[in-house]
Amino acid sequence: MTVMAERPTMSGTEHQSFEELLVVLDELVVPDGYRAEITRGSIVVSPWSKGYYLRVMRLVCAQLEAHLPASHVIERGPFRYVFPADGCAYGPDIHVAHERVFETASHQLDGEALSFVAELTSPATRNNDLTEKVKVHGRAGVPVYLILDMQEEQATVLWTPSAKGFESRTTLPFGEKLPIPAPFDCLLDTAGFKAP
Repeated sequence: MTVMAERPTMSGTEHQSFEELLVVLDELVVPDGYRAEITRGSIVVSPWSKGYYLRVMRLVCAQLEAHLPASHVIERGPFRYVFPADGCAYGPDIHVAHERVFETASHQLDGEALSFVAELTSPATRNNDLTEKVKVHGRAGVPVYLILDMQEEQATVLWTPSAKGFESRTTLPFGEKLPIPAPFDCLLDTAGFKAP
């Protein structure tokens, strides 16, 4: 594997099946400071988050906790959700799913069990968070996808999943209160999301 500054992919994985890629991903030794996901049939290695992202993730989790659907839990990584139809496996920054999805010894969790996903963009992951993941999460029927664009300092919530991605979206700059739709039906205060 070649490690580069921006989103290196593993060469030689392009023609493997999704199941074979999952095995490779489980056995992959990722360099310190990096994490790995499967995107469009390739293993993609990207840098870990910046330190202040933890503050932002904690603020999101604290605000949504009281609005979770029954028997759902909210967590910050490191769990891998698989989307076999799209040949993708993602480790979202923040995720909400029914507690039963975690009752497994597998590393692969069902992506269709998600009720909410949030990604905090970085220069290495931003394009994929704004494009490919929108399509994959929408096709999987994830009700709400939140993109915290840390480079542009704005929050975008997407809902009404469809075969093309999502039909509805709202974008507001950090500092505003963003409406989070059903099944959460709450306001997310984005004050405190900016870099120090």
